Amino acid sequence: MARDFYEVLGVSRTATDKEIKSAYRKLARKYHPDVNPGDKAAEARFKEINQAFEVLSDPEKRKKYDRWGDQWELADQFEAAGARPGANPFGRGAGAAFGRENGEGDFFGDFGSIFETLFRRERGGPRAAGGNRRGQDVETPVEISLEEAFHGTTRTLNLQTPEVCRTCGGMGEVAGAICHACEGIGTTMKFRRLEVRIPPGVKTGSRVRIAGEGRPGTGSGAPGDLYLLVTVLPHARFERKGDDLYGEVEVPVTDAVLGGEVMVQTIDGRVALRIPELTQNGKQFRLAGKGMPVLGQAGKRGDLYVKVRVMLPDQLTPEERKHWQALRELRAAATRR
Repeated sequence: MARDFYEVLGVSRTATDKEIKSAYRKLARKYHPDVNPGDKAAEARFKEINQAFEVLSDPEKRKKYDRWGDQWELADQFEAAGARPGANPFGRGAGAAFGRENGEGDFFGDFGSIFETLFRRERGGPRAAGGNRRGQDVETPVEISLEEAFHGTTRTLNLQTPEVCRTCGGMGEVAGAICHACEGIGTTMKFRRLEVRIPPGVKTGSRVRIAGEGRPGTGSGAPGDLYLLVTVLPHARFERKGDDLYGEVEVPVTDAVLGGEVMVQTIDGRVALRIPELTQNGKQFRLAGKGMPVLGQAGKRGDLYVKVRVMLPDQLTPEERKHWQALRELRAAATRR
């Protein structure tokens, strides 16, 4: 029997979505095939981690798993057949077994009739009862830098996805016997690499859809889709708010007092910024169209806001000190008037 998904990710059954995602990212990095080349044990663990996250990160799937345990994928059929979750004689999963409420009634009588309905083998084995159904969508997290979010980037994914068993054609049996290749499930695991494009302008929380790369459907049902759940990592220079960027620009004290021009580092180059006379420390300037690309709107960008940080000299020459002292005397005289 499969390990409990909560146990796989090392979280409690009351774990929040944030805790589940955090646990998944930590384990996925540790057991990723690229980090453990040729390690079959790590490969199997990575597969198990992804399977657990796929279910527990989806509120609807998690609800079914909490109710039906290992048989959560059959929840709709069980409920339609009148099964009720109760005490679990098989062990794992919250309420994974079937029976009367509060554990009463003839459990094995209900169990037999339900499975006779779901897995009758008159035509096409265990998968035939499911009909033609679209495959499930799959979601996987990906982290990118701010520069990658600006320019767009690619990621090569190592996917472990089920495909229709070639031996039994997805029916789960051959000549009335359980298929040895898929053990009656109807699918086998396929390992492959997929290069995907992440468009410019994505932000934390963006979902990039790759059509048809999710789990296969049953019968002639279409496959589901693969979604990349994007996280944009913090940047040393800029803070991002929506499509706008925020940063600082250092301005020499002489330019802040007398006015001047300074160079501002943007995410894609340097531009000149005119500093008016008597610019105060902390003043903010807006550079239109120098922020992030707007997702899905070619050529459109947010703005860059830079805050002035007036820079004082580290040391003074005798001549500079003389002029600063003269300036202080002039300011003092002006104040006394």
